[in-house]
Amino acid sequence: MGVNGVTEVTNNIATAYASNVNPNSVEEKKKDEEVKVKAEAAAVYEKSDEKQETAKTSQNDRTQIIKQMQADVATRQQQLLDIVRKMMGKQAKTYGIANSDNDEDSIWKFLAKGDFTVDAATKAQAEADIAEDGYWGVKKTSERILDFAKTLAGDNPDKLEKMRAAFEKGYAQAEKTWGGELPEISKQTYAAVMKGFDELTGVSTEQ
Repeated sequence: MGVNGVTEVTNNIATAYASNVNPNSVEEKKKDEEVKVKAEAAAVYEKSDEKQETAKTSQNDRTQIIKQMQADVATRQQQLLDIVRKMMGKQAKTYGIANSDNDEDSIWKFLAKGDFTVDAATKAQAEADIAEDGYWGVKKTSERILDFAKTLAGDNPDKLEKMRAAFEKGYAQAEKTWGGELPEISKQTYAAVMKGFDELTGVSTEQ
């Protein structure tokens, strides 16, 4: 091959190389790299932002759950309070009917309310209801109250203590409705319920 041939080949190689590495191609490659870096940075930012949003949502969920639990406990306390107030009032009224011949205060209270009517059958039924094993007796009344409290609170000692507080409040409201201290049978029921709460929560009753 002559000098001219070598020169031509060399020129062709130089031309081809120059075309492959022209300034425009280098600039475009640089821009591609910059776009790639920016895209990666954006992806990292988006992932971080997603984590923050997830954490925020999780916190909001926990807050809502706590609020719901608190509302639920308050509702259950109110339910027990209402049932205790009604139960103790009914027990006291039944006691008043059963002892209408012996308890002038009871009979006058019911007469004042305008709903006190007693015949022999009613009196006999009331006496049976407040007997030891009667529906409104100490044993069965206290058992119903404690069963209701356990249903609402489960085995959770803290919730049971809240139920105890609701019972005490309900009893106090029943006394207010009655117009003073409830009859002895109600006081005995109160003591039985409190003892039951002590046993449920593991509180020692020994002196």
